[in-house]
Amino acid sequence: MSFDTVVGQEALTTTLKNAVKSGKLAHAYLFCGPRGVGKTTCARIFAKAINCQHPTDDGEACNECESCKAFNEGRSYNIFELDAASNNSVENIKTLMEQTRIPPQVGRYKVFIIDEVHMLSTAAFNAFLKTLEEPPAHVVFILATTEKHKILPTIISRCQIYDFERMTVANIMKQLKMVAEKEGITYEEKALNVIAEKADGGMRDALSVFDQAASFCQGDITYQKVIEDLNVLDADNYFNIIDMCLENKAAGVMALLNGIINKGFDGGHLISGLAVHVRNVLMAKDEQTLPLLQTSSRQVERYKEQAKRCPTGFLYKALKIMNDCDINYRQSGNKRLLVELTLIEIAQITQPDDEGASAGRGPKRLKSLFKRLTSSQPTEARQVAEAEARTTVGETAKPDAAHGANADNADAQAAADDQPRQTQPVKGLKLGKIGKTFDNLRHRGEERQETETVVEVKDNGERNHFTEEQLMTQWLAMCNRMPREMTGIAARLKNMTPTMKEFPHVEAVVDNQILFDDIQKIKGRIRNTLVMALKNSDITLNIRLAKPEEIKRIPTNRERFDELMANNKAFEKLSDMLGLELG
Repeated sequence: MSFDTVVGQEALTTTLKNAVKSGKLAHAYLFCGPRGVGKTTCARIFAKAINCQHPTDDGEACNECESCKAFNEGRSYNIFELDAASNNSVENIKTLMEQTRIPPQVGRYKVFIIDEVHMLSTAAFNAFLKTLEEPPAHVVFILATTEKHKILPTIISRCQIYDFERMTVANIMKQLKMVAEKEGITYEEKALNVIAEKADGGMRDALSVFDQAASFCQGDITYQKVIEDLNVLDADNYFNIIDMCLENKAAGVMALLNGIINKGFDGGHLISGLAVHVRNVLMAKDEQTLPLLQTSSRQVERYKEQAKRCPTGFLYKALKIMNDCDINYRQSGNKRLLVELTLIEIAQITQPDDEGASAGRGPKRLKSLFKRLTSSQPTEARQVAEAEARTTVGETAKPDAAHGANADNADAQAAADDQPRQTQPVKGLKLGKIGKTFDNLRHRGEERQETETVVEVKDNGERNHFTEEQLMTQWLAMCNRMPREMTGIAARLKNMTPTMKEFPHVEAVVDNQILFDDIQKIKGRIRNTLVMALKNSDITLNIRLAKPEEIKRIPTNRERFDELMANNKAFEKLSDMLGLELG
């Protein structure tokens, strides 16, 4: 009914009362702010005050003149309200604008209150803009919205803007106490604090929840009944969880979580509430941030008491862990497990000898454990497997006893360097003659290659004709099929180009002696592969060293660059445009 009854908006109501007293009114006002903070209420009180015939000295309506009585009884013809959420078309705005032409019969102004103005369509805004630019002297527009950013800038620039603040918990509790005293309702301050926090900054929501709680409690609002009615988790649970986490009592936290879930509370709701609680504890660590705690004075003391026991690093890490849980909660297939893991991580933040908030061993301990494992004695099974593998290799080396003895001595020394000296062999297994070095194995492999005889493919009568292009295709295919141990020679063969001086005699030119010797060892295999692939038994293969004049010198980077410049005009033009230089 008056500006004085508006809660938590003293600065705005004082400005509006001063405008009424001075008579200096704007033709359009824009009231912005969250839901339930008094935007529409202030618009109606302001509309009544500017039409009051005898306003008080402090700018309030007298509630005695004909204009005030008509407004209080709901029969005033000077005040029009439009809900833009359901009347957002051009026709609705044009109908309203037609009413602006008629001057008021009683009072001085016709006031048009448009609620949720951001819901108007773009065409409706444009239709409204013309009247807003040049309004009649007897018209005042009051626009109310919760989403100012959706209103056209051309509309905003023509209004006086009033930003309404969110209600604080203290202001909501003060108003609820006044309502409870007028209604004869008894209450506990903790219960009103829960209602105020549940309202989330909206006075209208707070009054609605208060009415619900009063009905449930039958006139005696207690803390236990309120949290039961509103399905709110008791704050004591949050204090207990943090206390147990500080003592690394993960099992106790799990038992408490199970009890909370069995009461019907959602795990995500618990994590969200615990995050708010930890944030409040963090704010309670410093006197400068204490005003950020929107709660009762008794609860502030509890936060301060717990903050003394909580290290700042613990609170930071806990908030980060819970934030990650909140992000992943909706996508999680096992939500309870996610919540349990989150609480276990928090409970192990202060775990000694651990680097991070993780279950089990920390990174340092794992690293030292792996180090011990790698330096420990090999298992019996591993020794047996290695012994069997080496025995197989050793059998091929028996004829060369002297060389094998030398290899044994070398390997024994290498094993002594690599393994701890206390390593003992497996009982019943002789390790003296099974170890062979890689050099020996490679040497014996080369000996086998040199003495290896390749059986040529029998003449099956095929005399298929093939071209050099087909020859090159089969040559590359052969290189790609070579075994892994011949990868190096296969890569060199790919760089060679076999030719035919006379069909079907194939010649390949090699530019160095080392590659020539390697290819000579597998020349028979190469010919057999070409015979089968090209289906011609008359193929002969000649591998020869290149003559000095046939060996091409590898060009330098400068020579390649100059060649590109000379043979490619587009590259030359691009080089000039970009100023390219060879680095």
